[in-house]
Amino acid sequence: MIEGKWYPQGSDLSTLLPVRQAVFGRGADALDQESWNVLVWQDSVPAATGRLWWRDGAFHIGDIGVVPSLRGQRIGDLTLRLLLFKAQSHFAREVRLRCARDLCGFFARLGFEETAGDSAQAAGEEVEMLLPGDKILLDGCAACKKENCPSRT
Repeated sequence: MIEGKWYPQGSDLSTLLPVRQAVFGRGADALDQESWNVLVWQDSVPAATGRLWWRDGAFHIGDIGVVPSLRGQRIGDLTLRLLLFKAQSHFAREVRLRCARDLCGFFARLGFEETAGDSAQAAGEEVEMLLPGDKILLDGCAACKKENCPSRT
């Protein structure tokens, strides 16, 4: 069974920090105090996490990660959709994120597009992506335009 739990700003994150540590090699940081964090469990095992925060007129998504042994089961997709749902429920005008270039396809499936970037982005290290709030699509994927798409690859 898949379950999720939201952790608002200032919450005790001790349950989700082991997932962040396993995926990114780091624990808590200053951004946690201004972020909504989500933790997804699979069969009562912490499986994935991500966070959402508001800054400079936009929502930002970061640190979406799935425990390596549980990847390939669309848990990351669910985590991203939960974060987008939270942004949408707060009337997001836009959602931004930064990711490694090889992850662009994962985010593009839900409508994120690469923005004109800075020098680090031009060098290929990270990409900034943007999704306008009125383009948030939670019941399908941008690539196929089908509702409840069974083949999100």
